[in-house]
Amino acid sequence: MAAPRAAPPCCRPRLLLPLLLLLLLPAPSDGLGHSAELAFAVEPSDDVAVPGQPVVLGCKVEGTPPVRITWRKNGVELPESTHSTVLANGSLMIRHFLLDGGGSPSDEGDYECVAQNRFGLVVSRKARIQAATMSDFHVHPQATVGEEGGVARFQCQIHGLPKPLITWEKNRVPIDTDNERYTLLPKGVLQITGLQAEDSGVFHCVASNVASVRVSHGASLTVSGSGSGAYKEPTILVGPENLTLTVHQTAVLECVATGNPRPIVSWSRLDGRPIGVEGIQVLGTGNLIISDVTVQHSGVYVCAANRPGTRVRRTAQGRLVVQAPAEFVQHPQSISRPAGTTAMFTCQAQGEPPPHVTWLKNGQVLGPGGHVRLKNNNSTLTISGIGPEDEAIYQCMAENSAGSSQASARLTVLWAEGLPGPPVNVQAVSVSSTEVRVSWTEPLVNTKEIIGYVLHIRKAADPPELEYQEAVSKSTFQHLVSDLEPSTAYSFYIKAYTPRGASSASAPTLASTLGEAPAPPPLSVRVLGSSTLQLLWEPWPRLAQHEGGFKLFYRPASKASFTGPILLPGTVSSYNLSQLDPTAVYEVKLLAYNQHGDGNATVRFVSLRGASERTALSPPCDCRKEEATNQTSTTGIVIGIHIGVTCIIFCVLFLLFGQRGRVLLCKDVENQLSPPQGPRSQRDPGILALNGAGRGERGQLGRDGKHVDMKELEQLFPRAGAVGQPDPRPNPRPTDPEAPALCEETQFSMLPLQGFGLLEEMTSEAKAPCVGPLAALPPQDTGPGLLSEGPATLPARSGQ
Repeated sequence: MAAPRAAPPCCRPRLLLPLLLLLLLPAPSDGLGHSAELAFAVEPSDDVAVPGQPVVLGCKVEGTPPVRITWRKNGVELPESTHSTVLANGSLMIRHFLLDGGGSPSDEGDYECVAQNRFGLVVSRKARIQAATMSDFHVHPQATVGEEGGVARFQCQIHGLPKPLITWEKNRVPIDTDNERYTLLPKGVLQITGLQAEDSGVFHCVASNVASVRVSHGASLTVSGSGSGAYKEPTILVGPENLTLTVHQTAVLECVATGNPRPIVSWSRLDGRPIGVEGIQVLGTGNLIISDVTVQHSGVYVCAANRPGTRVRRTAQGRLVVQAPAEFVQHPQSISRPAGTTAMFTCQAQGEPPPHVTWLKNGQVLGPGGHVRLKNNNSTLTISGIGPEDEAIYQCMAENSAGSSQASARLTVLWAEGLPGPPVNVQAVSVSSTEVRVSWTEPLVNTKEIIGYVLHIRKAADPPELEYQEAVSKSTFQHLVSDLEPSTAYSFYIKAYTPRGASSASAPTLASTLGEAPAPPPLSVRVLGSSTLQLLWEPWPRLAQHEGGFKLFYRPASKASFTGPILLPGTVSSYNLSQLDPTAVYEVKLLAYNQHGDGNATVRFVSLRGASERTALSPPCDCRKEEATNQTSTTGIVIGIHIGVTCIIFCVLFLLFGQRGRVLLCKDVENQLSPPQGPRSQRDPGILALNGAGRGERGQLGRDGKHVDMKELEQLFPRAGAVGQPDPRPNPRPTDPEAPALCEETQFSMLPLQGFGLLEEMTSEAKAPCVGPLAALPPQDTGPGLLSEGPATLPARSGQ
């Protein structure tokens, strides 16, 4: 039987956290010197077996007797038979190792040792057993011709388990390995340097292992006369290959170079780190051998062939990947906890590639769910509200492509005498869209020592790790849970606490919060052209979960009826209104709805007049023309001066005409909202918008269900002649709801800000005399835009 492969280290000294030591209780003992903890002193290791020969898999367990040992093959319990027997020390002996064929199943597979006593069950690491084999050569050595003083190389390749040992024969006689010119590499390569005439002959590759011995085809070597001695560039005939190995194996990086004069071969790492000297040797004229490789040896290695005395060089490179089996840097520790509390196990494993961690409870895979949580890539196991059913042996299994390891710990649940029973008659009733009232009655037994209750709360759709708790006094048997989400199902359960521990959990109960109509959505408006508006708001994906979305209405402000509703899904965040009247002020209303009804609407007023008149004039001139190239000429400069002067004159005329139109802006807007009372005057190309929300509006607007502040509406649409002039009407009735306030502590002014019209509200702190509600506009154009919310950043001018 071949020597088994080295098993990964799995029994390192355990690391204990100082804080955890204070919480751990000593492991129970049976009084006879035996530890109650089940632990493996010897675990099975990977092996290669010879068909027809016996195989023994080692297993030795420590723990409180009686201990029962069984074996699993590929996860299924292996029955006792004459073919496989469990020895007295727990090892498994297979009397005659079988392969497929003859109607009997193969003995190849993954084996686990299973040990059990009255405290629980543990499972060993997996040991893979494979049959020894030897394939035919898939690469035979090839005939070679070389010059005296040159280099010859033969190679053969063959697969086998265990890895075959390769030797070479010349003319059916083993090669003299003491000859320094002959280099035998473990991977099946023979290199001969400084060729001589006596090196000529027929070479064979011989491969052997416990399964078989095979000999390759012969390959002749012919050595011709000495070379011409002419200069030859350095050349790398064979460079290093990419290798993937496991720790403790040997890496062979080949490099064969020729040239005249003979090149000097050197090695380096591509990342610049030193290769080191421990376990490193150069075999032959340039082959790098790394014994007992570690993960730190992984990297890209560069072979360089240099012409002596010059910087002429040739390079080749290969990548070495070293894998490490999983091993633990922190083992789980056995603990004892009172019933109803939380138990936590932590295990941390390392390896290359990083290992995958799973947990077993008494040999069965343990997944998250219920009161069991797995966090930190499964390295932390948390069991909340423990009870007698949770008392078991828990194992952390770490596994990667290079091997596996296991570590175990036992959970002991402590039960104090006289603990109360679980609270009963737990009920949850929805109070509002954000509140649920939970009520219960005290436990049926052992209620004298109760010091309080703990209510456990989580969304019904959330995992248990998102649960949170709220404490309740012992004399209270109901609790109002607030700050919940509308239309959401929640799960509740109660525990009673005493100085000696907690009761078991009550039966959980479910309740859903009431629903409510959604809040008004934030809405902004952009003018895209003389007849197009773009509406923007935040999408609300949750509306789609509650049969909801958005409703959009719009109308010219002078008309009574809205166009709409336009129904939009909750995931939409914009909508364009096109083919609008360029001369009208539009009212836009957006609301969100769900199965509980329509929410309050957000209202915006916006005018398109400014955009249409700016388009009707002419595109603004670009007075800062830049030359595309550095070439200038006298003619170009003269032409540029004339163009610039023309643009300046045009811009001055444009501003003068624009100032003339602003004086009648407010009167023009009012005429759109009130019945015609005479010929309309020239309207200003400015733009107004109002963020309407709040108090109800009288008249027709109120019937449509919108909410607009009357003061803001008066400031946006003043009566004719109100700009800079007192009201000509004699003594307007103060009870008339349509009469504008003539003297308020608030002044408003229209400000230009980068092409937008801003309506700013200014609180008079200096007790300035009240003037008209709209101040004179500055003498420059205000392009179409949206009324912004909040204070403006530019100074306002009060009308005089």
